[in-house]
Amino acid sequence: MSTTSTSDLVAGKARPRGKYPHFRRAGDFIYVSGTSARRADNTIAGAEVDEMSTMKLDIRVQTQAVIENIRDILKSAGADLSDCVEISAFLVSMNDFGGYNEVYGKFFDYTGPARTTVRSSAPPPSPAHRDQGRGLETAQATVMRGALPR
Repeated sequence: MSTTSTSDLVAGKARPRGKYPHFRRAGDFIYVSGTSARRADNTIAGAEVDEMSTMKLDIRVQTQAVIENIRDILKSAGADLSDCVEISAFLVSMNDFGGYNEVYGKFFDYTGPARTTVRSSAPPPSPAHRDQGRGLETAQATVMRGALPR
């Protein structure tokens, strides 16, 4: 059995912190690597420092940025959020679940992808998450494009 497989980095998105692509296509499936709220300039959406150098994290802003990053990565692969069949999200604190869930519901409803949301015990390597231990660490998606034989 021969399956076409491609992977790519997406221009204008934060470069992965390891040697892996933003997405990998295998046949009719597109797998999006773990995606955070990190911007191309390495700042993090929803992680702001005030004039007193106090870190303020906003799970709603972070969730919006993560889902928009996934959307943009999918667009570069010829798909969109409506093609998602599975989303896995990793929260640094389950106390943020309400805000995360609120924003998630603006993108998906009961006809959307299957979803798993778990607490991650290892914050990502960013000052925002290290200092506060909160926020949306990463999310990844699996997408099906085209018809697979049954």
